[in-house]
Order: sequence, then C-alpha cells, then structure tokens
Amino acid sequence: MVTVPKGGATASDALFATLLACVAVAVAVMWPGVRDLDAAGTLLLVAAHAPLAVMRRWPTPALAALLMLALPYHLAQYQHHALVPAEVVALFAYAVLGRRVRGVLTVAGVVLFVCVIGMALQAGGKSLREQIAVIEAVISVVIAVQVWRVHRARLATITERAERAERTREEEARRRVAEERLRIARDLHDLLAHSITVIGVQAGAAAHLVRGDRPLDREELAEALTSIADTCRDARTELRGTLQVLRGTDVETTGRLPGPDGIADLAQAARAAGVEVDLDDADAGSLPPEVGVAAYRIVQEALTNVVKHAAAERVAVTLSRDGGGLVVRVADDGIGPFRGARGVVPPPESRPSGGTPGGFGILGMIERARSVGGTLDAGPGDGGGFVVTAVLPVADVVSPQ
Repeated sequence: MVTVPKGGATASDALFATLLACVAVAVAVMWPGVRDLDAAGTLLLVAAHAPLAVMRRWPTPALAALLMLALPYHLAQYQHHALVPAEVVALFAYAVLGRRVRGVLTVAGVVLFVCVIGMALQAGGKSLREQIAVIEAVISVVIAVQVWRVHRARLATITERAERAERTREEEARRRVAEERLRIARDLHDLLAHSITVIGVQAGAAAHLVRGDRPLDREELAEALTSIADTCRDARTELRGTLQVLRGTDVETTGRLPGPDGIADLAQAARAAGVEVDLDDADAGSLPPEVGVAAYRIVQEALTNVVKHAAAERVAVTLSRDGGGLVVRVADDGIGPFRGARGVVPPPESRPSGGTPGGFGILGMIERARSVGGTLDAGPGDGGGFVVTAVLPVADVVSPQ
C-alpha cells in the first residue's frame, strides 16, 4: 500500500472532493434525469463524494462507503451521469492505492452493473441507452485500472531485474579487481623478493671482501659486483615484462614472460649467493605458458627462501613429468624457514601465515599452483632440511580468472 503523508494530502483531497461534488450537483440540477434532484438526492450525491477525501488513507473503506451511497442514488433514478466521475475516480484511486485490487474492483463493478441493469429494466427507452452507457463507463474503468495495475507490476519487475543485474555486475567488477590486485602483488613479490635477497647476499659478500683481513682480491670483488649487476639487469627485464603484461602490451614483441628456460638463471644466481644448486630439468619438456610461469615463480620463491632463511649448503631443484602433470621439487639441507634457534620445528598453528618469518612466500607459492589447477606442499624433509613439492597439470590447464 502506498504510504501518503498526513496533513497536506488530506486537505487537498477534501478540497478536490468538495469541488467535484459541487460540479455533480450543478450537472444534476441543469440536466435532470428520470427524477429531478431533490433534497434527498442532493444529500446522497454530496455524501457519495465525501469518501474521496480519505481515499488515500483508507482506500478500501472509502470505496465501500461510496458504493453504499451510490446504490440508493442510482436506484432512485436521479441523474446518473452526475455521479459517474466520482465513481471513476474512486475505482482508479483504489487500483493505485489498494492491496486486494482485483477482487474488490470486480465486486464493485458487478454491484454497479446489477444496479444499472435494474434501473434500465424499470426505465426502458432512452433511459435504457443511458444506463447502458453508464455500464460501459464502469466496465471501462475496471478494465483500465486492471491494465494500469499490470503495467505497474511489470515495470516494477523490470526495474528490480535491472537493479539486480547492476548489483551483480558491480560485485563481479569488485571481485575481478580484488583478484587482479592479488595477482599483481604476487608477481611483484616473486620478482622483487628474489632479486633483492640475492643482491643483498652478494653485496654482503663484496663488503666482507673489502673489510677482510686478507689482501683484497680484485678479481673476486669484481665477480661479486658483476653478479650484483647481472641480478639487477635480470630483475629490470622481468619487471618490464610484468608491467607490459599489466598494461596489455604485446609481450612477444616487447618482452617475454618468465618460464622454465629461466630456471637455470635462478640456479646460477643462488650459486652466486653461496649455495650449491643441483638442477635437473631434462624431463620437463614443453609446457604451456601458464604452467611455465607458475613453475618458474615457485622455484624462484623457493630458492629465495633457501638463500634468505635456510642457511643451506646444497639445494636440489627437479622438474619432472608424472602422468599428465609437472612435478616441481626444491629440497635443501638447511635448517628450514620454520626451525628455531635450537633446531625445534614449531607446530603449524604458530607458524607465520606466509611460510617465512613475517612474509608471504609459501602462501604465494600455493596460490601460484592453484592458479593453474595444481597443488603445493611445503614442509620439513624426512632427512632434514625443507622440501617444496608442487604438482602442476599440463594436459588440462586452468587459466587464472
């Protein structure tokens, strides 16, 4: 039901009902029907307009009151057309404001129809034609208000569907933005964390050479600085390629995405940081671009953790095929990222969420594997150290959303 504010609406409706009643009385006096308008007819005619003043607030009682007053007026054979405007206004207003519109309007139409038929049978002749005209007017109003009601319901349904579709589009856009932000953060973490870690280790080694007690070996220092420069250059190249992908630039013509062929460079950078790396990727074979990037990033992050946290001397990197998938395994002989100062591994619930102290390394590797439909497991090895094992599907690649 439509909620209408009190005060102004009621006063305006009362004024409208008064003016319409005055016009109806004037019409009935100037063009009398079968029976001239007398005091009783005037009272009925004016009283029938009174419910229009409260139609907004109480539509059902107002329509019922109008019908109860209209029936004796028509049966008394007063000027019928004088009351038709009030009846039309009441029916139409109820169609807009009422709740049980169809049933009430049908009852109202039937009552008026029966009333007018009775008057027509009594009068006959010209009056019969007039009563038929009144019947047509009432039926037309009933049909019109039903069409109006159906039209309003259809518009409300269309509007609701449009609003729901708009909300769905906005939610989908927010979801895609969140996924894109996560992907960008993961790419930048994988790239910068590895490069900065390697550069830090190599810079520390160079500083140790300069501050050492033994004579400075220029060739050894130059090799350390060259390794730093190479790492910076590789990081710059990868960062450019990542930015080109984010900007939608054609990578084939302006850069390249990292892949399995770049894992050898990762191993060489780790060797320059003082870790002996055994790389076995002969069985990797040709990989889809999505799987190649995921394998590269997983190895990159795993080697970063080894250099930064494991205090390892040796690490084995293996890429092999197992059925329809690629198995990526990085195993070191260090203390592991979770092992404390006394060599005790804390329980999983007390470990950092990222897999490394204060970081997001292992979590990022898991997301990398899941982005192509794979799985990843990371934890202490059976014989010590730390092992990262990822299984990435090759036959049916699930592209990241």
